[in-house]
Amino acid sequence: MDGPQGGTLTFLFTDIEGSTRLLGSLGAERFEGLLASHTGIIRDALSAHSGREVATAGDSFFAVFPNASDAVAAAAAAQRGLTAHAWPEGSPVSVRMGLDTGEATRASAAAGADYIGIPVNRAARIASAAHGGQVLVSETVRALAEESLPPGTRLRDLGERRLKDLARPQRLYQMDVEGLPSDFPPPRTLDRMPHNLPLQLTSFVGRERELAVGLRLLAATRLLTLVGPGGTGKTRLSLQVAAESAEDFPDGVFFVGLAAVSDASLVLPEVAHALGVPLTGPRAPLESLTEFVRSRRLLIVLDNLEQVVEAAPDVANMLRAGPGLKVIATSRAPLRVSGEQELPVPPLDLPSANDLADLAALPQFEAIRLFIERAVAVKPDFVVTAANARSVVEICSRLDGLPLAIELAAARTKVLPPAAMLDRLRRGLDLLTGGARDLPARQRTLRAAIAWSYDLLEPGSRRLFERFGSFAGGGSLAEIEEVCGPAAQIGVDVLDALVDLVNQSLARQEDLDGEPRFFLLETIREFAQERLQSSGEAAEIHARHARAFVALVENAAPQLSGPAQREWLDRLEREHDNVRAALNWALETGNADTGLRIAAALWWFWRVHGHLAEGRMYLTRVLDLPSASMPTSARAKALEGAAAIAFYQGDHEAAHGFGAASLAIRREIRDQPGTAGALTTLAAMAAQRGDHAAARSHLEQSLAIQREIGDRETIGIALNNLANVAHQQGDYAAARALYEESMDLQPDRPWSIAVLLGNLAIVAQDEGDLDAARSLHERSLQMKRELGDRRGAGLSLISLGNLAIAQADLVSAGRFLRESVVVWRELGDNSGIALTLAAFAGLAAARSHGEGAVRLAAAATALRDRMGAPLPASVRGRLERRLVAVQAAMTEEAVAAAASAGSNMTLEQAVTEAFEIAPAG
Repeated sequence: MDGPQGGTLTFLFTDIEGSTRLLGSLGAERFEGLLASHTGIIRDALSAHSGREVATAGDSFFAVFPNASDAVAAAAAAQRGLTAHAWPEGSPVSVRMGLDTGEATRASAAAGADYIGIPVNRAARIASAAHGGQVLVSETVRALAEESLPPGTRLRDLGERRLKDLARPQRLYQMDVEGLPSDFPPPRTLDRMPHNLPLQLTSFVGRERELAVGLRLLAATRLLTLVGPGGTGKTRLSLQVAAESAEDFPDGVFFVGLAAVSDASLVLPEVAHALGVPLTGPRAPLESLTEFVRSRRLLIVLDNLEQVVEAAPDVANMLRAGPGLKVIATSRAPLRVSGEQELPVPPLDLPSANDLADLAALPQFEAIRLFIERAVAVKPDFVVTAANARSVVEICSRLDGLPLAIELAAARTKVLPPAAMLDRLRRGLDLLTGGARDLPARQRTLRAAIAWSYDLLEPGSRRLFERFGSFAGGGSLAEIEEVCGPAAQIGVDVLDALVDLVNQSLARQEDLDGEPRFFLLETIREFAQERLQSSGEAAEIHARHARAFVALVENAAPQLSGPAQREWLDRLEREHDNVRAALNWALETGNADTGLRIAAALWWFWRVHGHLAEGRMYLTRVLDLPSASMPTSARAKALEGAAAIAFYQGDHEAAHGFGAASLAIRREIRDQPGTAGALTTLAAMAAQRGDHAAARSHLEQSLAIQREIGDRETIGIALNNLANVAHQQGDYAAARALYEESMDLQPDRPWSIAVLLGNLAIVAQDEGDLDAARSLHERSLQMKRELGDRRGAGLSLISLGNLAIAQADLVSAGRFLRESVVVWRELGDNSGIALTLAAFAGLAAARSHGEGAVRLAAAATALRDRMGAPLPASVRGRLERRLVAVQAAMTEEAVAAAASAGSNMTLEQAVTEAFEIAPAG
């Protein structure tokens, strides 16, 4: 092919949809004739519009154009020609096409060499997302070609889509050609099914053989384990297999990263969290998960399973329970469980000495192509020439074709030509591979490559790299500066050192909300941790890391119920691996103060984000530390957190024990405010159990302490809690008087007033004054919105929805409840959504949607049960009353079937049904 050497180019990929089917139906001879006609039409369109054929393979084309307008015109002409052609009867040829524009270069200086660059990969992915007869183009192509489109064509916006290369979402456009079909299904992108596959910062290069084998094996097995040493690209390959297989799993594809998990008992809770399966306290995680997967077609990727391989039997049990479940695991060793299919992940393909003569063919070898792509990323004019080809090949060969090692070397091309790099690499590897003879040869090579890159760093960057090993899951610039700095101590500006690490591929960077975040790949982090340990600084740096994340969680705790609650919850989720690292360090070193402070501050996050089993495990282990046995305020706070989580899980006996222990400590250390708070916690638990006498007794003691202290706000809170108990006992007059007294004490506390207005509304509603109740609820909602209390607003919207149902204002009810779901989604609080679904069930019943009402009621009940937070008794009673009439009109079999279907719904399936059968109007 004679085409441009590089620059801004437009790339077109095409292939025939269903070519295998056509071959089978026509036979080889007739198919060859069809293929020849197809090839002629494509080539005519290319030549008529300045296109140059880069490569063909079977029925696919790869072409390059000097500009986007010519490429779009060629695609339109090709589709017109294909449609107009007289194909054999019953054998129309449908060709899918994809285009992208951007900077690319030839892989080598030889004529006919392939192109390297992100736009090439992206164009191929865009084509694979298209359907037969469809042309998809990128945002860049649209911007460049829209003003000069061929007559009779237009570009239609399909929105942002996640392509299967796992890069950031891309806006896609469909080219509609007058007279040709334009009504296609949604593109074959990851948006079509539930998934949490992480974005990737680099392109997927090579591995065509392993990818094909992985897809074939996954189709025939339930447990596929990708096996190989660190640095071979197991994680990246597993993600690509999952992405390519996504359409086979309508219930979702989910990635579970286990790099920061060191306790095998936490593997299933991590799986549950990824799947959105809340865990019930008394029930084992395996029981909840097996129930969830039983009727679903799911794919789960378990990454870095080797360090918690004891969990492999649990994975096998899940697979036995769910016939539609499949698992891809990555591990440095096989799992050794029944039904496992191993897929060794070897190094990348390497050329031999005989292959050096053909420069154009060198990029066909995966190791060389990876080196070139990563080298071009740091030095855009890099090409393989006759002068440097031998050095590039030897570099990749000396690195055994290991992807991570090759990436580390390629990053050096910015300052070192291949020959100079090879000379340094020879000396470095010969020296470094002499040690650690107990490691496999390839692992020694990888470690030597990391060490070589490490040794080439400036002293300050090396010191920062070592200290950065204390982080798990990466960190922000401010966090890294706090733990790894200051500049005066390490001898270099922290940001400068991080940029150095990124430039040398020892660290990765991504932008998060406009701020940079840096992280180490796990294999490199292991090396950094070893260097930190040998530096003599490990104890101090891990202590600094722990202090930094104690400060983070303690700053976050009071924000988790305020207007910035979603931002702080998301931040804690992002830093969860670092918090785990700090907690594990505290447990390993017996540092009770650190462990107690983190666990006490984090329990609300663990509850809201579904980490209940993990939270309870950490709280219990910290409380069991010998150094944590002293009666301190920190221990009392941790006991209160343990009580709250145990209670939320439905383990009321344990919750009462934790709460009573906390109260005893508060009294022993004469902490009056803490004693009042502990009594309030015990009262809340007693009230939920229906023990109103105990609740009242605890609250009266708490109120007496608050009056002694003289804090109007806390007195008001105590009165509010007493009013709640009176209300639950049906003493509405006493409840109203207590609520109003509480309001009088807190005229300057709008948060408290908003809550009290809602409570007064419920009293009015129970007394039958629905108009007054609605007015009070609306005032409460308005105040909560003004205060930014989104959780409070979500609860008020549920109350207004239920009240509107009672008033037969079903349109307003639907509007309130839909808005409530939006609020809970913004907060990431699935328990709130489940509570709203219970109200939706009542709305469906009011609309005489009997089966839908039963399904939604069962879904809400099951979802809350799986969370370990059953629906409150008042909600259950209201549901039962509302379902009486619709269930009476159904057969027992229909009720049972609807309830069973609802119990097995995912949260999103239930929300979808709620919105469909109980619309806002």
